[in-house]
Formats: sequence, C-alpha cells, structure tokens
Amino acid sequence: MNWICIQNGAREHYAIPRALSRSGRLEMLLTETWAGPVIRRLPFGPLRPLAARHHPDLDGARVVHWTREILWQELVSRVARKNPAATAVDVYDQFVQQGQFFSLQGLNFLQQQGTNLQGKVVFSYDTTALELFAWARQQGAICVLGQMDPARGEAAIVSQERERWPGWSLQEEDVPESYHRRREQEWELADCIVVNSRWSAQALTRQGVSPQKLAVIPLCYEENLVEPGNTRRATSSPLRVLFLGQVILRKGIQYLMEAAKLLQNEPVHFDVVGPVNISQDAIRTASPNLTFHGRANRDETRHWYRQSDVFVLPTISDGFAITQIEAMAHGLPVIATPHCGEVVTDGKDGFIVPARDALALVRTVQRYLREPQILLAQREAAMVKSRSYSLNRLTDDLLNLEYTLKSVS
Repeated sequence: MNWICIQNGAREHYAIPRALSRSGRLEMLLTETWAGPVIRRLPFGPLRPLAARHHPDLDGARVVHWTREILWQELVSRVARKNPAATAVDVYDQFVQQGQFFSLQGLNFLQQQGTNLQGKVVFSYDTTALELFAWARQQGAICVLGQMDPARGEAAIVSQERERWPGWSLQEEDVPESYHRRREQEWELADCIVVNSRWSAQALTRQGVSPQKLAVIPLCYEENLVEPGNTRRATSSPLRVLFLGQVILRKGIQYLMEAAKLLQNEPVHFDVVGPVNISQDAIRTASPNLTFHGRANRDETRHWYRQSDVFVLPTISDGFAITQIEAMAHGLPVIATPHCGEVVTDGKDGFIVPARDALALVRTVQRYLREPQILLAQREAAMVKSRSYSLNRLTDDLLNLEYTLKSVS
C-alpha cells in the first residue's frame, strides 16, 4: 500500500513518515514547514527553531510544504498563545483554525495534482484531517487518523482536578465544544484511528468509538538511544528523583508535591524540570526537598537525566508520555501510573503506582531508599527496555496495520 502523510509540525520527529519511507510505502509527505539547507545552517536568529523541521531520513522522499504561507499564520498564533489575556477558548480556537487551514491546503494540493487516491492510505493527525478525509473518502482512499490524546476523557479529568485543587491551575476554562466536535467528526470519517496507548483506546471507546476502529501503536524513540548511564551512584545521598515535563495538574504535580512533603525527613530530593503552569500560591506550598527549575533546552534536559537516580511520571492522563523512554535510555528506572503508554514493567525497570495517590509514591521512593540493589538492577533493565521502542518496531507495527486496512479497501 502507498501512504500519503499529512503532518502539521514535527510530531515524533516525523517517525511515521520515516518508518513508511524505510519500508518503501511513503508516496509523499505534506507538511506545513520544511527547513531547507540554508535554514538548517543558521546558528541563531528567529528562524533557527525552524531547523528542526527536517529529518535526514526523508531527504530522498517527496516532501511538499508551504513554509512561506505558514510562517505568518504561525507568528499570529504564537502571539495569541503568549498573550496573557488570551483564554483557553482563544487558544483552542486557534488550533481549530490552524487545523482547518492545513487540512484544506493538503486537500487542494492533492486535488490540483490529480492524485489518484484509490486504495491508498491517507494519514493525518487529529484536528488537521476533517476536510481532507471527507474528500479523500470520495476518492477511494483509506483514511487513518492519528489521535494524540484521550480527548473529552482527558478534558474531564483536568476539570475534576481543577475542582479538587482550586487556585492551582492557570487555565480555568474548559476546552471549547468546537474543538471536541471537530475531532469527533474526524473519528466518524476515519477508517482507522491510531492511538498510542490502551489508556487512550479505552477513553475513546467510552466516547463511542468502536473498538474495531482502534489500533494501539506505541511511539518510538531513537534520538540519543545510546546514552551513557547517569553519573550518580546508587548509594549517593540524597536520592535524586526527576520530574520532567509540563508542570500542570494533568501531569500529577500536585500529588508529587504531597509525596515530597511526606518525605521531608528522608534523604531524597525532587527536581521538577519544565515550564511551570501552576499558580505562585501553589508553588509556595512546596516543601524544601522539592525544587522547581523551570524550562530546559535539550542539552539541559540531558544534564538532568544524567544527574538523577529515578524518573517519576505521576500523570493522571497522557496519550503516551515519551519521557518515560527518554529517561530509561539514560538508565533511569521510572515510577509511572497506568494512565499513559505501557512502558514500565512493574518491578523490573520501574514501578507502576495508582494515579492520584501520593502515599503510593511515598512508599515506592522509600523502597528505593531502603533497597538500593533494586535501583542498580532496574537501571540496566531500563536501558534495555528503551531500545525496544525503535523505528524498526514502528515500521513493523505499521506493516501489521496494513493487514487490517486491506479489509477496508
């Protein structure tokens, strides 16, 4: 089968088109921006972030892009997102507008080129597929949607957490109905919906999606797969526990802060790295053994992985959370919840704890403190586990998906 991928952004470092290109199935990639040789050589400046909109694995592939047209729209969107007066509704309205614009760009291009879609797979991520899928189905295409999160299920969880922790979240508005409805219309049009975890699949099933329409394909991780292990010793004191990601209620930061308070008399320190999106009042409640370090670039992120002993992901809802694999690649066991991608094997390369359970986090950290030999054994197992989430695995998963798709064509 030939695949046409429509991808807004560099999601997963273009993993799906790269995997399809490797197997000879990628007919073309349509993306909003693509960095040419000049932009990739820029050492700094406003266009430097665009350098990441490229991957050498796709140098031989047909890549169609609208870099000039998109730059202005992206600038306007970023201004809206950074505007302190902008509400959540404003931001999600921007997502809807961007998704519609990009979907129509792809549709118009394929239409103008007279592209034969009969029996081909058209793949697009959520919010960018609606108009494209409606037209592509009429042309005989098989439509595959990449759904990145549990949608309404996740939004409901966030709303519940805001009620439980009043004054903590900087975003008090719910996700607007227009955003949810656009995605649900895409689900209706899709022949197959790819999610990255059983957690997401179960959430979509509860929202009315047929289980037969869902395919669970985990994310892949290859960047810096061969990493030196962390530079700390298992007997170092204090034990350094790393949280890396968005500091928001959905990621469970409130329960990690509770756990840290209960562990104030133990030799453990929690490093919280990532953009902080909880209120200053909430931050002031943190115990002395927990430090907020703010946003980190890629080099700084590597430093934190190498200087830590354990990675913690107390998430309440995640489509996958690739940071689990990144941490494992650096030799860190992972404490995670079941509400994300199934990466951790409980007791082997980390531990699984219930979501919203600070006491379970406390008990698990105490186990590492009292049984340091577990930490040593799990480090090696974690590095081995990270290597299983390779591009080759993703390629095999997509080839296996084709057997299901052939019954649709």
